[in-house]
Amino acid sequence: MSIDEACLRTAVRGLRITADQGQVAAGLADLTVADLSAGNVVVKVAFAGLNYKDALATTTAGKVIRDFPRVGGIDLAGTVIASDDPAFAPGDRVLAHSRGIGVDHDGGFATHARLPAASLLPVPAALSLREAGALGVAGYSAALCVELLEEQGVHPAGGPVLVNGASGAVAGLAIDMLGALGYQVVALSSKATAAARLRGLGAAEVVLVDEIGDEGKPLARARWQGAIDSVGGRQLDWLIRSAQPRGVIACLGNASGNALSTNVLPLILRGVRLVGVNAMVYIDRQAHLWQRMAGDLKPVRLLSEIRLIGLDDLGAHLQLMLDGKADGRVVLALPG
Repeated sequence: MSIDEACLRTAVRGLRITADQGQVAAGLADLTVADLSAGNVVVKVAFAGLNYKDALATTTAGKVIRDFPRVGGIDLAGTVIASDDPAFAPGDRVLAHSRGIGVDHDGGFATHARLPAASLLPVPAALSLREAGALGVAGYSAALCVELLEEQGVHPAGGPVLVNGASGAVAGLAIDMLGALGYQVVALSSKATAAARLRGLGAAEVVLVDEIGDEGKPLARARWQGAIDSVGGRQLDWLIRSAQPRGVIACLGNASGNALSTNVLPLILRGVRLVGVNAMVYIDRQAHLWQRMAGDLKPVRLLSEIRLIGLDDLGAHLQLMLDGKADGRVVLALPG
């Protein structure tokens, strides 16, 4: 079925982000497929993950979106209902993330999405749409971190791997993936209440931020062969200073801010390496990493605990994320 006039008139309900005199606001809106960003494939969205970037996009200070109005949601999983591209046909199960979705192009927080075929991937056969939606860009980012650590020589027998910001979505997925591969995972979190859950995901040890006891020396006790950091700032500085010789830190977030003040001694005396992680920089690995997430990197434990919410609860949960009160992986489920 091609995208005809009847398809363009299809009713769409979603979270639309607007700006008025520089003030950003978000609310549910009734649209049609014709109102959505241009694309040659129309998808009936089934699930979309909630990410901190999605929450930031609803705020004035976040400065995530440049062109308004915009349907939010930086990832989605669903079923093709119409296509003008031979690569996809009605009934195909597809997923999408990155490539400007939810930022420069209307995203997954709606019952339907209209997308360029180049932004879509088939959902691997071993994943359900629910699992694909739960993984989303957070799963892809976690898998990318794991693979980049592997490529730098990090391996299960080499010593502990620390995951910082452990209560976050990417971190939780990474803990599950690393634990399933046989790594000794140490979860670093500011939330004491999250300890039991993190152990359930595969963490061998949970360390609270206020237990670090950092003395601020240029070199701290060498502890980690690898680390995944989504916090930045002073905690990332400590990770650099406490890494083992030839240790590797995958850095993908800035929850505590953009500034990093550290020293070069861990780099020149221990050979510590800091690896930047950005989904779009490694977008050529997208299909490959989704196959791994359907196989050896499938986070079975986390996928079993995801919480589903509906459109009516979406705004409130995004605010919880902004307030630092959200925990675990939450996924938007759209009506069938």
